[in-house]
Amino acid sequence: MSLSQQIDADLKDAMRARDATKLGVLRMLKSALKYAAIEKSGADGELDDAEATQVLRKQVKQRQDSIESFEKGGRGELAEKEKSELAILNAYLPAAMSAAELSEVVRQTIAEVGATSKAQMGAVMKAVGPKVAGRSDGKTLSQEVQRQLA
Repeated sequence: MSLSQQIDADLKDAMRARDATKLGVLRMLKSALKYAAIEKSGADGELDDAEATQVLRKQVKQRQDSIESFEKGGRGELAEKEKSELAILNAYLPAAMSAAELSEVVRQTIAEVGATSKAQMGAVMKAVGPKVAGRSDGKTLSQEVQRQLA
């Protein structure tokens, strides 16, 4: 079952269970997925799981940014709402790589590329990106590459 099909099935279950929070989050996610599909290939376009995961990560990042902003602004109730939405979205993400796994993949990629300094960080990031494909966020990946190239 593809990610889109799983979201559709869970959307129906949320409707049956009258779970307003989950229903709202899944409707927003479905809308974002449809919008990305239309951008990619027109009105009847479909996204594969990798593209759908990218859209999902974007939604997760938006929630994380909102939580941070609401907490800085002293709006705890809104931050809590965003946290509950974030928990629902995180259930659809692939399992994240552990720090050890990420470190190993970065080490191997640096060896493959033959990078020896931070000046070659772009080449390493380009090569390691597809290997971690949605299992690590860009910021964490970038920090690990910088650490190993230093």
